[in-house]
Amino acid sequence: MDAPSRPPIARFVTGSTMRHVVVMTLTSSVGLMALFFVDLASLFFLNLLGRTEITAAIGYAGAISFTNLSLSLGLGIAASALVSRSLGARELEKARRYATSALAATTAVAILIAVLTAIFTDPLLALLGATGEAAAEGRRYLQTLMPGFPAIAGAVTCSFILRAIGDPTRAMYVTLTAAAINGVLDPITIFVLGLGLQGAAVSTLVAYLVSLLVGLYGVQRVHRMLAPFRLEHFREDLRPVFDIAIPAMLTQLATPFAAAYLTRIAAQFGDEAVAAVAIINRLVPVAFGVIFSLSSAVGPIIGQNYGAGEFGRVRQSLHDAIIFACTYTLLTAFALFLLRDIVPAIFNVHGDTAALVTFYCTYVAVSFAFTGAQFVAQAAFNNLGRPHWSTVVNWGRATIGTVPFLHAGAMIAGAAGMLVGSALGSVIFGSVAVAAAYWLTSQIERTMREAGESRAPI
Repeated sequence: MDAPSRPPIARFVTGSTMRHVVVMTLTSSVGLMALFFVDLASLFFLNLLGRTEITAAIGYAGAISFTNLSLSLGLGIAASALVSRSLGARELEKARRYATSALAATTAVAILIAVLTAIFTDPLLALLGATGEAAAEGRRYLQTLMPGFPAIAGAVTCSFILRAIGDPTRAMYVTLTAAAINGVLDPITIFVLGLGLQGAAVSTLVAYLVSLLVGLYGVQRVHRMLAPFRLEHFREDLRPVFDIAIPAMLTQLATPFAAAYLTRIAAQFGDEAVAAVAIINRLVPVAFGVIFSLSSAVGPIIGQNYGAGEFGRVRQSLHDAIIFACTYTLLTAFALFLLRDIVPAIFNVHGDTAALVTFYCTYVAVSFAFTGAQFVAQAAFNNLGRPHWSTVVNWGRATIGTVPFLHAGAMIAGAAGMLVGSALGSVIFGSVAVAAAYWLTSQIERTMREAGESRAPI
């Protein structure tokens, strides 16, 4: 058993920033990619049932359940920013108090989301265009999974807290455990017990619960990072937590909104197009899981150096993270291009569904380099005290950079055109976000120097 230890202080203010970026990202991505891979494997198992409506149901239900995960990520970002900046300023007790308050707030919000989802399941599915058996299967999936919303929300926040204190390995264990349990249980619940899509939901629910226990063990048992809960402290901390969490949650909600809108547009082309979007939405996190991890990994590095007033290292961290994101994306996109005809066969799909998946792997995947750059910029905004900038950029991409492009692409080139339209929005807003992140760093550095301050305010 690990012996309890005190959290390290400002681990990222010394040493190579590229090394910190690579180590934090790769350790974070192992668990996250395993989780995404298992999600993809679940879709593979369900496709073996030979029912297109089940694949479509995963697309509809996934767009809704992803909302809870997105809100949890927003609160996790707040926890990471406050804890890392406090540690950078050498205020350990404040870091522990923020960790407790953020975790409590996360649990409360997730419970509320679960209740609202339970009440409005049918209207939400209808809004996405779900009908008939696809809607019925999506409803059963969500009803089974909803009790696990608070568990995965708490697990995500624990993972962010562990990254903020410089323990990416235990942060990895949180998601790796969920992936392992889900991977083992899926074939049993889907085939052996004959529960089909509902069996996949049962497996995920169990995985969420165990993941939360692993996260709490690392945060409190190993690092003693949770202060005793006090209502008066919680009330005081709600403002700094939600000052970051609200714009961060709004930022995160932009992603499921864009995914839901893409699903809505795909629905007009039939279940085959919706099934293709469902496969792509699960293929992308597996292929680019390292990039999804990059934002949460580089955030604590920027936060600690900002707290310590080390702006040269903040700028270098941005530079290194963007180089890493672009290099990885180009290599992965090339691999998908080589596998463009194999991927649809793996999922046992044919016709229009297979054609759309192949089209994405051939022409669209490379655009994710700009999404990765945007992730890095948003990590900078969240940790440099401008979380609302992330909201503006991400919602700009999800609305102005998505809606008109999707409609124009669908009108010009059908279902394939909507994929191209979505990619064009990512290119535009990713470029704008990176430029804004560098400008913000310089502006804050200049302001602090003029004020004679050596450390950033928490």
